[in-house]
Amino acid sequence: MTIGKGRRPNDPNQVAKWVVDQTAEPQPQTISQAKLTGNISEYMAKIGKKGGEIGGKRRLKTMTREQRSKIAAKAAKTRWKKAKKSTS
Repeated sequence: MTIGKGRRPNDPNQVAKWVVDQTAEPQPQTISQAKLTGNISEYMAKIGKKGGEIGGKRRLKTMTREQRSKIAAKAAKTRWKKAKKSTS
């Protein structure tokens, strides 16, 4: 259809489609009815997890080594605490 970013085709029908494609705004995506009929809390949990993964990576980039070490020690302590309770 087009070559590169801005070159228009010679065919009038293709020109018309090219103009529409250049001026039309993309439609916002909505949650489809199929997703709503399923388990909505499961769907929202997946969305939240995805955002959390992105946020965690960005958070680690901004933290100092000492801050990361402190958080890791706290997490390890919590994991071991849970493990001791479950074996008792």
